[in-house]
Amino acid sequence: MAKIQTVRLVDDLTGDEAVETVPFAVDGTHFEIELSAANATALRESLAPFVAAARDISSRPGHRGRHGPRSSGGTASSTATRERNQAVRAWARQNGFTVSERGRIPGEVVAAYQSANQSHAPTQDTAPQFSG
Repeated sequence: MAKIQTVRLVDDLTGDEAVETVPFAVDGTHFEIELSAANATALRESLAPFVAAARDISSRPGHRGRHGPRSSGGTASSTATRERNQAVRAWARQNGFTVSERGRIPGEVVAAYQSANQSHAPTQDTAPQFSG
């Protein structure tokens, strides 16, 4: 017998349809929230100045993240962060922003990049899932 299950995400703030689950952490506590595209953008834009000014500790050896101590130095995260920053800097220059080659990217630039690229953000698949 086949069973079809449909997953429908509901925005935890409004009760409307959500398009993604957004993970975040504050004061050492990790959270997840389902959000519509507009609310996900609003969350990212409101956090952008803080994220831009913060230090990324996820790639530090021995960092205790959500799943305990890391077994590697976090090179995948470092590489992903570096690639993302390169993409943000390239986009910023093409769109009239002045950014340095190194150092922190201003929050307003990160927010503008995210806003301009929100339609390209991955969304959670809501296709039916089969189990038997």
